[in-house]
Amino acid sequence: QVQLVESGGGLVQVGGSLRLSCAASGNIFKIVAMGWHRQAPGKQRELVAEMTGGGKTNYADSVKGRFTISRDVAKNMVYLQMNSLKPEDTAVYYCNADVFTTRGLPTGPWGQGTQVTVSS
Repeated sequence: QVQLVESGGGLVQVGGSLRLSCAASGNIFKIVAMGWHRQAPGKQRELVAEMTGGGKTNYADSVKGRFTISRDVAKNMVYLQMNSLKPEDTAVYYCNADVFTTRGLPTGPWGQGTQVTVSS
């Protein structure tokens, strides 16, 4: 079993910055990709950013130039640096990963989510 735990959310003013962290633990053989999604009240969950094991990144158009995803492969962690935050960035942010377990089985765990609130 693989678990993801996010941290770093909170309340920030418009234009401010936050850094989210996500730690993966458990029966991990290889993490293929890690990423971040978010879900605002009344809206569907959407991709924010993702990074493959090869370092390729993909961002939602709404966050390009403001958010940066990074990984510490040795520590099984992924980060999301969020700058120039806007009220529309307010959401619960979820970490997710594509993982092969030590049994060679693929799994796609999600974290419990961390709230980000941007006040105007």
